[in-house]
Amino acid sequence: MEVDPPRVSTGSAGLDDILGGGLDANRLYLCEGRPGAGKTTLAIQFLLEGVRQGERVLYITLSETERELRLVAKRHGWSLDAVTVFELVPPEASLDPNRELTVFHPAEIELSETTQLVFDQVQALEPARIVFDSLSELRLLAQNSLRYRRQILALKHFFTGRDCTVLMLDDMSSQADDLQLHSIAHGVVTLEQVAVDYGGERRRLRVLKMRGMPFRGGYHDFTIRRGGLEIYPRLIAAEHRGPVATGVVSGGQPALDAMLGGGLERGTSVLLLGPAGVGKSSLTLIYALAAASRGEHAVIYAFDESRATVLARATALALPLEAAMRDGLVRVQQIDPAELSPGEFIHLVRTAVEQDHARVIIIDSLNGYLSAMPDERFLILQMHELLSYLNQSGVLTMLVLAQHGLTGPTQTPIDLSYLSDSVLMLRYFEFEGTVRRALSVAKKRSGAHEHSIREFRLGRGGVAIGPPLRDFSGILTGTPLYSGTSAPLLDDESSPR
Repeated sequence: MEVDPPRVSTGSAGLDDILGGGLDANRLYLCEGRPGAGKTTLAIQFLLEGVRQGERVLYITLSETERELRLVAKRHGWSLDAVTVFELVPPEASLDPNRELTVFHPAEIELSETTQLVFDQVQALEPARIVFDSLSELRLLAQNSLRYRRQILALKHFFTGRDCTVLMLDDMSSQADDLQLHSIAHGVVTLEQVAVDYGGERRRLRVLKMRGMPFRGGYHDFTIRRGGLEIYPRLIAAEHRGPVATGVVSGGQPALDAMLGGGLERGTSVLLLGPAGVGKSSLTLIYALAAASRGEHAVIYAFDESRATVLARATALALPLEAAMRDGLVRVQQIDPAELSPGEFIHLVRTAVEQDHARVIIIDSLNGYLSAMPDERFLILQMHELLSYLNQSGVLTMLVLAQHGLTGPTQTPIDLSYLSDSVLMLRYFEFEGTVRRALSVAKKRSGAHEHSIREFRLGRGGVAIGPPLRDFSGILTGTPLYSGTSAPLLDDESSPR
């Protein structure tokens, strides 16, 4: 059986993961994208990875000067001292007639001469990695598609006879249906920069083609930060199957655990559904602190509140959140959905689970997460993969979803109840001129649960739960009717238990 040859790392862990380990060596690849998409940054990462491997590398530039490239590298904290830059664009100094002309402008020489200069430089250096930036200037010199294709084929045949991996950059200045490069290249990677109606631009990557190589298809979000492209491979839950942790997770509140048939199971997800301010986020804090009391790690992703607000609410309820955060057992991470792509958020969750060993993940709320998604359909699909991954990792996932409307009929912006293993419904109701709160377990896949509706009250140290509201009807619709002769409700002296 023939052994698969070792792959060549792209210099990006995310892209290597998408490609199943990297690129096939000694092949020609195309990286295309509009100006500003990140092609040059990815190309420099590719070459610097070769430098780390002790290889000779060459950057052939027809579009940027060496000074510009070194400035880009400096701002990323990189050094190009070990990278040979062959510049076919003359710097301003080359206009001095007293200086020897050692560089050439593509518009001033023939296409064949440009190609020959590249051949000579490659033969002299014998690099293991080459970046050709960019093909748009070569296309201009060729003047017609037939001559351009012939020159690209000539370059490919020249590189084929040498032990070098070539990455060609293209700014997609040709017609949209021009697929000549795609048919010639061994693999094609496209970078996109997408403007949204509000917030920062979104960047995404797609592998269009890799001959004889399995890869993860579809779009993958990425960002450009100091240090290069940070690529977030699309999550496929089926790739992360393994032994699943089992057991019951207690909320530390006996009455609440009793309503849930003993507690919530590990490797399940629970949806907390109700109007704004009814107590959904506070209930998740109770579970996060219960995890901390067991020595487990919990992470709260706050889309709608600041970290300071979460701490203030915990202090008002006498919940020791700040102490748990100091001990490193609970982490509150504030998320700005206008600046964070969905792929980057999933990367944060995966890092918390795989590196920090988080056992409780809280997303507060799905309304904020929805605002980060371009389309509701994508939220459903992505949330399905995320929940499947977390369930397979033995994580208890708590999802907060605020419904529209405080009293009376409420509306849900998106229905995720069928994806959740358990659903807790929280409601306001009025009795004798006071606003009260009701709690019920609407669904629990993994076992028995209580079907009654109970009043609950958040207080110092946790939640107080009253007896079933047997003489009420219409509480879940927000229009309760009381038919009893007494008031089986929590009195003002009730304390959490």
